[in-house]
Amino acid sequence: MARSIFKQMRHKNLLELLEANPLLTDEELARNLKVSISTIRLDRALLGLPELRERMRRMAQKANQRLRSLRQEEVIGELLELEPDCLALSYLMTSKEMAFRHTGIVWDHYIYSQASTLAMAVVEADMVVTGAARVRYKAPAHVGDKLIARAKVGVRKGNKNVVSVRTRVGQLEIFVGRFIVVACSSEVEN
Repeated sequence: MARSIFKQMRHKNLLELLEANPLLTDEELARNLKVSISTIRLDRALLGLPELRERMRRMAQKANQRLRSLRQEEVIGELLELEPDCLALSYLMTSKEMAFRHTGIVWDHYIYSQASTLAMAVVEADMVVTGAARVRYKAPAHVGDKLIARAKVGVRKGNKNVVSVRTRVGQLEIFVGRFIVVACSSEVEN
């Protein structure tokens, strides 16, 4: 009986962890719940929860269906969640090609591009541009880091939207940006 209650509690905690961060690996889940990786895999199977790659694929597919202001290939990183005019989430796996030659530190323009395109993607309009940006780099990103950027739409005045974007590597916040994103008329004046 006690095992059954413990198992139910573990399943509840597993679901809560994945709700808070669907990008957790089996290893991270095992560490958080203080169980083995095989226990996590068994629990996922019992609960019908897909592995990380499948969760990401499903999230990306759902988010890209809602994308209006940009084309999918214009977004830097992989769009994982999108609630137009509300919030968005993207993931970028850094590689050697994104880094300075000898340091392993990722160039700042990759971090900025992920945040900027996410800020544009979250605004529901046919055409948007970044009107202004105020950014702060808090820590460097390194080759192999997984950049998770979250955008949140704040104040809206007319066709201007204030969008804040925060980028993390694990629990460390490395970038904060505040963008003024302008929804433009799709008609070009002559």
